[in-house]
Amino acid sequence: MSALAAETRQPFPARTARGRSGPVAIVDIGSNSVRLVIYENFSRIPAIVHNEKAICAIGRNMVTNHRLHEEGIALALEALARFRLLADAHEVKTREAVATAAARDAANGQEFIARAEQVWGGPIRILSGEEEARLAAEGVLSGIPDADGLVADLGGGSLDMVTVRDGQTGAALTLPFGPLRLMDVAKGDPDKARAFVDEGLHVLDALESLRGRSLYAVGGSWRSLARVDMEESGYPLHVLHDYRIPVARALKLCRVVARLSKKSLDKMHVVSRRRAEALPYGAVVLERLLMATGLKDVVISAYGLREGLLHARLPAEEKAKDPLIEFAAATNGRMSRAPVHAEELCAFVAPLFAGESAPEARIRQVACLFSDVGWRRHPDDRAIGAYAQVLNAPYAGAEHRVRALIATAVFHRYSGDEDFPFEGGARDLLSAEDDAFARRIGLAARLGFALSASAVGELAHYRLRLTPAKLVLEVDGRRQAVAGDPVQKRLSALAAAMGRKGEILIG
Repeated sequence: MSALAAETRQPFPARTARGRSGPVAIVDIGSNSVRLVIYENFSRIPAIVHNEKAICAIGRNMVTNHRLHEEGIALALEALARFRLLADAHEVKTREAVATAAARDAANGQEFIARAEQVWGGPIRILSGEEEARLAAEGVLSGIPDADGLVADLGGGSLDMVTVRDGQTGAALTLPFGPLRLMDVAKGDPDKARAFVDEGLHVLDALESLRGRSLYAVGGSWRSLARVDMEESGYPLHVLHDYRIPVARALKLCRVVARLSKKSLDKMHVVSRRRAEALPYGAVVLERLLMATGLKDVVISAYGLREGLLHARLPAEEKAKDPLIEFAAATNGRMSRAPVHAEELCAFVAPLFAGESAPEARIRQVACLFSDVGWRRHPDDRAIGAYAQVLNAPYAGAEHRVRALIATAVFHRYSGDEDFPFEGGARDLLSAEDDAFARRIGLAARLGFALSASAVGELAHYRLRLTPAKLVLEVDGRRQAVAGDPVQKRLSALAAAMGRKGEILIG
């Protein structure tokens, strides 16, 4: 359990960042792609207003020519001109642009950056390898606060690595192992690429022991590998962030992909054609890195350099917030009928969960924050629609099992004690105990909404109490009319889920 979520019984968190506000634009000029992300504001969980990528491959053939690729330069400048117009259209005042390995190492890198600054209309900072590694790690920690192991960001031109533990970064390394460079070095021979990588990885001896810890993989090539693994394994959830691949399966995948022909790569519908060419080389780097370190698994991070640039600017108080709770609180504030009701609901159901662990309390709190997201949906779609919305929402700070558990709780908040109308899916990620816990949370929330109709202040008039044999709902005598058949049915369903009989006690 992350220290960020160790306390869950405090008032619900504020949802606005202190300090700077308004949209923020970040441009990342990499060896393979140029990307613009416009964030809604500076905060712990900023919404993305616009996200656009152009595959330019300015670092192609750099090993041979020592210069940025001319066609790639033209594409990059074209993309930057468009990005400037989009930032202007959104009236973005705060803008940051950075360039990485290709611009850093090429003979004509400074010349390209000067032209790019004219087109973009502002300064572009060329990051050192260590800066690049640390910013990527900062991004990973913003999305996986309890990350423990090695953050590895594979760009088109370099592999940037830094150790992480207890929310802090450690030693940093950068190596020239980007797929575009390996393609140039190996000339189509995976064995030659493998030997080149092995020769450079001896520097990992300078790092603390990584055995038994995790590799946090950042970069488009490795996200593409994860999509292939999801497809091959029939994985029930298509969310890349925090997707975990055990080391044995990751090694097998890498060895297969590294030897695929161009024709086979082109047939992979889960990988874009522009990414397919570099995929075998990304697989080679991942395989050799895993072999050299003794890491136990690969964890895909959708958060990296760009998120790190944003996160690094936040005050310490904002950084310390739990990203999952912050996202859920922001969703509650934006989508529920009465945002304060979620806090009242969490307090109302708390007596049913005495003795819960800190992670369980966190899950219950988040489920309550998501409990009214479906009120505008058509009644026939509320349960499944709200379930899918919560399951696939773009939040961080939750492994896939936790996603499935929270979404299942929201399903039962709308569906009652009905079973899912389909088999399998993300619920396969849950144990029987998880499923029962989610059902109890959802049914408790459902009872709360029956009593309050989402009106603020209503739940304070009712009290839940557990005895060894009963679940008792205490109702003020002046509110006896509320405790009719609908409430009795929901109380009975919740009581059955807790192995008890339901009883309404009028006082």
